[in-house]
Amino acid sequence: MNPADFYTGIVADLYGPLKSFVQDPEPYAAFVQEAGSPALELGCGDGDPLLELRRRGLDVEGVDASADMLDRCRRRAREQGVDVVVHHQRMEALDLPRRYRAIFLAGPTFNLLPDDSTALAALRGIRDHLAVGGTALVPLFVPSPTPAEQIGRVRTATADDGAELRVSMLSEERSDSTRTQTAVLRYERYRDGESTVVDRPWVLHWYTRSGFEGLAAAAGLTVVSALEAPDASDLQFQLRAAD
Repeated sequence: MNPADFYTGIVADLYGPLKSFVQDPEPYAAFVQEAGSPALELGCGDGDPLLELRRRGLDVEGVDASADMLDRCRRRAREQGVDVVVHHQRMEALDLPRRYRAIFLAGPTFNLLPDDSTALAALRGIRDHLAVGGTALVPLFVPSPTPAEQIGRVRTATADDGAELRVSMLSEERSDSTRTQTAVLRYERYRDGESTVVDRPWVLHWYTRSGFEGLAAAAGLTVVSALEAPDASDLQFQLRAAD
């Protein structure tokens, strides 16, 4: 399922209340300040860390494939008194009127692209939207299989209107040949005797270091740096347009 279709309806509504992790804005603020403005966050979702970067006065725009998530982002911006420009486009089909000194993903959102061909299209879009001398930041990770005892475990939260919100993983399949891990997630909302239950497949696609570097080169990008975590499961690439 494409992220544009996954993050809709009840999934978008439950995203904020059931969010288990919020990206630290500091490394992205530092990246934008070093690489220069204007900047673009790919996969900005409902606004973390985009809104904080705008609050700090940084010239950063956002783009996301989900109209519902962008609606949440705009609403949060209004509530916080923050001006923000966001675009509704898929990462693999970027067509924006502006070029950027800094393009980044806050966390490994790139892993949501389902295959190498889609990733190549996204990298070509990044290349086409980089200003002369601009830099792109692309964090990646290799997902670990979910422990068996966590399958079926339910996380809960309470919505502003008092509804009970729940999310759980029903199953997970992993393919090393396609480098994909697919989890079936169940989203539930209960209030005043009414319920909404939706099951959706959540696909993660990972890359070898050499494989991603090959895709970047095919897209016309040069790897400036690749920072690797000690366990080699996380990589953070900085890319620039090839000469």
